Amino acid sequence: MGSPKAGLDWHGAALLTRTVAVLGRAVAGPVVVVRAAGQALPALPPGTEVFDDPVPDLGPLPAIGVGLAAVAAASPGHPAAFVASTDLPLLHPAFAARVLDLLRGHDVALPVAHGHHQPLAAAYRTALAAPIAELTAAGQGRPPSLFTRSDVHRVGEQTLRSDPVLARLDPRLDSLTNVNTPAEYAAARARPLPAVKLHDGDRVRTARAATAGQLGVPVTAYGEMIGPDGPLPSWFPIVTGDEVAVHGARRPH
Repeated sequence: MGSPKAGLDWHGAALLTRTVAVLGRAVAGPVVVVRAAGQALPALPPGTEVFDDPVPDLGPLPAIGVGLAAVAAASPGHPAAFVASTDLPLLHPAFAARVLDLLRGHDVALPVAHGHHQPLAAAYRTALAAPIAELTAAGQGRPPSLFTRSDVHRVGEQTLRSDPVLARLDPRLDSLTNVNTPAEYAAARARPLPAVKLHDGDRVRTARAATAGQLGVPVTAYGEMIGPDGPLPSWFPIVTGDEVAVHGARRPH
C-alpha cells in the first residue's frame, strides 16, 4: 500500500479510527485494538484499549486471542466479540450486530460471502482465548487451526441478508470490502458516500458523507442513531441509514 493501512485517510478519518468507531456503535462492551509491538497508531476513539500482538509474524490468530482475552477481562458479562481487520472501510454496525446475533450457542459465527470465508469479520466466543494461546504456543497462527477444534457456524450470504435491518442497510454486504492494494483502496474511496437524513429545524434533506466532518456543519445524533452526547466529532463515522440534526437547530414539534 505504500503506507500503513491504519493511517490511511477515509474521508477525514484514519481507516483504523473509523473501524474502531463503527464497532463502538455496534457493541455494548469495550473495543480493543491489537497492534504489532511499537506500531504507531492514529488517534483512536476515547476508551479504546490497545494491546500488542505477541507473535506478529505467525498469522492473525495470536492477535485474535489477545483481543478476546482483553474483552473477557474488561467485560465478563460479554462472552462474545466481533473481530475485524483494520481495512474494512465500508463496515456497517448492522453487519457486526447481525453476525454477533448468529453466534448463539456456537464458538464462532463465520461469514462465508463473496466467495471466501471471512475470519476477520466474524464473531468469536471470548472463551476461545485459552485454546488460541495453546495453538500459538504450538506455532499455529492461522484461523483454520482453531476452526478444526471449535464449533463453527458458517453463515452464508442468504442467512446474513435474512435479517431485514441488514438487508435494508447493507444488501450487497459491502461491509466485507477490504483494501489490500492501492487500486482497491482507490476503488473503495470512489464509491458513493452514505446517504443520510440531515434535520435542520423543520427541514429535512438528504446529504452524503462518510464522517460527521464531511457534513460541513456541527451535527448531533438523531432518532435511533447511536452516538455521543453533543456535537459528533469530525471523525465520527456516518453510515447508510443514519439521521443527524444540525447542532443547535430547533427540533420540530
